[in-house]
Amino acid sequence: MNETGGESLVIAFDDNRLLTELYGEHDSHLVRIEKELGIMATSRGNKLVITGEPEARRMADRVFKNLYGRLKRGQEVNQGEVDGAMRMATTTSGNAADKDDSSSRVMVQTKRRVITPRSQTQAKYIEALQQNELCFGIGPAGTGKTYLAVAVAVSMLLQKRVDRIILSRPAVEAGERLGFLPGDLKEKIDPYLRPLYDALYDTLPGEQAMKGIESGEIEVAPLAFMRGRTLANAFVILDEAQNTTPVQMKMFLTRLGENSRMAITGDPSQVDLPMGAKSGLKDALDILDDVPGIATVRFSDADVVRHPLVTRVVKAYNARERGLLDPRGQDTKR
Repeated sequence: MNETGGESLVIAFDDNRLLTELYGEHDSHLVRIEKELGIMATSRGNKLVITGEPEARRMADRVFKNLYGRLKRGQEVNQGEVDGAMRMATTTSGNAADKDDSSSRVMVQTKRRVITPRSQTQAKYIEALQQNELCFGIGPAGTGKTYLAVAVAVSMLLQKRVDRIILSRPAVEAGERLGFLPGDLKEKIDPYLRPLYDALYDTLPGEQAMKGIESGEIEVAPLAFMRGRTLANAFVILDEAQNTTPVQMKMFLTRLGENSRMAITGDPSQVDLPMGAKSGLKDALDILDDVPGIATVRFSDADVVRHPLVTRVVKAYNARERGLLDPRGQDTKR
């Protein structure tokens, strides 16, 4: 329940036991929200008094309601969730508040955690993954493209909507020549696939993930291993798709079998193919633009959910690519 008066807004909470987690250790969450939104938040018993500009108060109201709702559902609130709630609130204003509330209720249930979107684009992406047989997630590093695709795949496996998960990546070196790596085939290709394993172990208990890999219920393999196969009753994810060639991309897309879904993720700005080679991801996006049943969700630097410095790094590189900075990093508009 909210009370308004002058330059303040009062939010009343019905469970005082949740307020320690809501405000954070030593009020760290309160301090972070105050700094980012430009408001003052004062705790008075079960009430929180918000002072500041009207729009800032409205955003703070949505942030605290979002986070309190998580706690009421038994979910954790950490720094990442606080940043996500602020990102959701600051990208929605005025009459769009209802949409923000709806997006905050989008969630993915896995064995280890309940995953909710930390931006409006993430909410749109989760819905696209759940509703479409083929979904492209395009955008810069740190936006959750791969992580959310793996989470939705794990959720569908647990619900028995698919029989297996197949995770794949092209084995392309990121600007380095690694030479002849030691070990057997698995040991040679595992470094390329490590990000997929990381997402998998974050959504499933380690023992269950290992059991799934050993039984074949979960398969992690380089793209080259997909040729000649028909992937039925599976959730198939191709990560780092910008490093495929057009031939490889066509091969992968035509593996889709009965009762299967595909998620294809990539960052067109980080192509590691040889100079002059065309990216299969860009080619596919051009060809499949109007094909029914295919969803494409595009992330921007505003959707980066890693350390805040990553957001600033991505923005700086994007500005340089748009010609807004000279080679020394100075603003060309000065």
